[in-house]
Amino acid sequence: MEKDKHFAVVGWKSELNASAFRFHTMIVLVAAIINPLWAFIDYFTIPEHIVDFASFRFVVSAITVSFFLFRKKFANNAEIIAFIPFIAFSVQNAYMYSVMDIPELQKHTMAYVAEFIGGGLFVLWRRMYSIILVAASLIVNLIFFYLFSPLSTADILANGGMLTLTIAILTIFFIQTRTELTKKEIISRLALAESNKQLAEKNEIIEEKNKDIRDSINYAQRIQKAILSDVNEIKEKLPESFILFKPKDIVSGDFYWFSQKDGITFIAAADCTGHGVPGAFMSMIANSFLNEVVNEKNILRPDLILNELRVKIIKALRQTGESMENKDGLDISFCAIQGNKLSYSGANNPLWIVRDIVNTSEFDDAEALKNEKYKLVEIPPDKQPIGTQPNAHPFSLKTLELKKGDSVYLFTDGFADQFGGPQRKKFKYRAFSELLLSLHDKSMEEQTNTLCVTIEKWMGELDQIDDILVIGLKAPLLPKGENTGQCGS
Repeated sequence: MEKDKHFAVVGWKSELNASAFRFHTMIVLVAAIINPLWAFIDYFTIPEHIVDFASFRFVVSAITVSFFLFRKKFANNAEIIAFIPFIAFSVQNAYMYSVMDIPELQKHTMAYVAEFIGGGLFVLWRRMYSIILVAASLIVNLIFFYLFSPLSTADILANGGMLTLTIAILTIFFIQTRTELTKKEIISRLALAESNKQLAEKNEIIEEKNKDIRDSINYAQRIQKAILSDVNEIKEKLPESFILFKPKDIVSGDFYWFSQKDGITFIAAADCTGHGVPGAFMSMIANSFLNEVVNEKNILRPDLILNELRVKIIKALRQTGESMENKDGLDISFCAIQGNKLSYSGANNPLWIVRDIVNTSEFDDAEALKNEKYKLVEIPPDKQPIGTQPNAHPFSLKTLELKKGDSVYLFTDGFADQFGGPQRKKFKYRAFSELLLSLHDKSMEEQTNTLCVTIEKWMGELDQIDDILVIGLKAPLLPKGENTGQCGS
């Protein structure tokens, strides 16, 4: 702001002079052309003075033209370009005024007044020039009236002199006001231009910083992709599967995790607190801890894995359970599959299984959605996160026997919570479960393609609000060398 003010104070004079130069050049040229033409009017109104009037007019016009022709010599002081011709015109009008009778005096008053009004419309100069002009005009008029006029002072004042004097004095204030307004406009424009220049420079700096940030985030994305389980490896080992992974931002707070150890296949869908960079940091921490717990500590039961993961997360984040501390952590669905046996443990995230309706007697008491052929059953999670939680308890373990053709789904909340549709509401878990139930007959590739198209169509022009992760598996989980589709991985 201080720089803007300094620039405006320094720069406005040259800008005002440039504006004055343009206006003054225009007005002296117009005046120099029009003034001699009025000699024809003089011939018809006061023919006895046509010679001296015409001589005056041509001399004044010549002076005015000379200032126009040599205007560049006064480029740094544009006030002179108009001031000297203005004085010359005032002397001309004063002489003409002084030799007229009352009828001509009344008519010529309009021309004299027009000089001041016209000058006031175009002239830009300091107040002292207006005061000198009016004072000089008054003195010249007094001298010429004294030398040449037969009229009394009362006659002169009553028949145009007083009006001319009043307009001349008002012109001082009119020119001053116009000059000040022009000056303020120039200062504001220069300050705005300087502010825009500084803003452009700051925007350039911000853009450079944003580029650095984007480059850093893109690098973080490469790190996160390197840490995540390889999708092609998962598909090779679990051909009847898909992973729909659609981060909200460049990096994601959701992540999938896969490992095989001692004949057991482990797979998980996790949703860390937040999304973007904060969520990505948490996902990297959790991913690393899962690798340590399963592959190094050799803990193979899902419930025990989540218990140990919680201990490590709380320790890493230095959480004490106090009410005012951060509640960072994660929700997760975690499965261990050995042959047809599936073991599951979950932190806030359930597991869904779609099965032929004739084979669902063991799920009669479970919460379920069904159609004529299939039933979707929810295996509920423990209602606690991986992190600090009042009244936390050990995670529970659920086991079941998979049937041939069963579809198993692990997911985070991003799909169901996405806003869209005609009323811009959440997709919701009910519609999500109905969609998965309707897709049970489809291949894994067709399922993931349909899920992608459905959520994109649902969002429409709305922004994605959260990371989206859906994992689908179909029993039996035996490698067949097939390949399945995915979205966003």
